[in-house]
Amino acid sequence: MINLLVYLRENGYTASGTMRENRVPKECPLLAKKDFAKTGKKGDHISIIERTNGIIFTRWLDNSVVTVASNCYGISPMNQVKRYSRKDKKHIQVSRPFVIGEYNSGMGGTDLMDGGVNCYRIGIRSKKWWWCIFTWLIDVSIVNAWIIQRKSGKAISQLDFRREIVNVYLTRYGNAPKRAGRPSTSKNSITLNRISDDLRYDRQDHLLVEIPEKKKRRCAGEGCCSIIRTMCKKCNVGLCLPCNYIFHTK
Repeated sequence: MINLLVYLRENGYTASGTMRENRVPKECPLLAKKDFAKTGKKGDHISIIERTNGIIFTRWLDNSVVTVASNCYGISPMNQVKRYSRKDKKHIQVSRPFVIGEYNSGMGGTDLMDGGVNCYRIGIRSKKWWWCIFTWLIDVSIVNAWIIQRKSGKAISQLDFRREIVNVYLTRYGNAPKRAGRPSTSKNSITLNRISDDLRYDRQDHLLVEIPEKKKRRCAGEGCCSIIRTMCKKCNVGLCLPCNYIFHTK
C-alpha cells in the first residue's frame, strides 16, 4: 500500500486509506493496537512520518483503534466529533485528526454500498471457489443501481427495488403460472400484474407485433374492449395501435 500511495502522489493524486497493523513499516514504531486500546481514551491519537517516502501514519482511538496512512494529510487541524460514551452514558465531544475526517468523507459511498449489500446479501451457497465473487458482483450491481435510482427522486426501498428487478425478468423471460379450471383465452390480466412501472414507462422498444399463431387477445388499454391480433413485444400484452402510446405514457 505504501508503494501505491507514493505512486499516486508522484502522479498528482492525494490518497488515504486504512491499514492493518502488520502492514505498518517497522521503522514507524506506533504503539500496538491492544496496548493503545487499554491505555488510551476515546479521541487519543498517535502520528508518525516515514522518513523514506514521507507517508504519514495516524492511529486514532474511536470505538475501536483505526490506523490510516496518507500521502498528504496529517493530524492538523484537529476537529471535534460527537460520540456516545458508555462510561458516562451520554454523548461527548472527542478530538479527531484531520486525516480521519478526510478519509471518512471519501469513504461515504463505499460504506453506503457495503451496508446495502449486507442488508440483502444473496444467501445461495456453492462449493465453487468463484461463486462468492459472482454473487458479490450481482449484489454490488443491484445496490449501486438502487443508490442511483434513489438520487433520481423516486423513493423506494432496496427490497422493493429488488422485487422490481425480479418482476421485469419474470415478465420478459418467465412463463405465467398455470391455474386450475378452464384456461383463459387472454394473458393480459396475468401479465399486467407482473409489469413494473420502470419497464412499462421506459419509452424504449415498445413495438407492436402480431400475436404468435394468429391468436387474439383483448386490448389492455383502459376502457378499450377491442379484440386484436397485435401485442407489445416488450410488455407481452395485447394492444391496439391507438392504445399503444397511451398505455406506455404516464
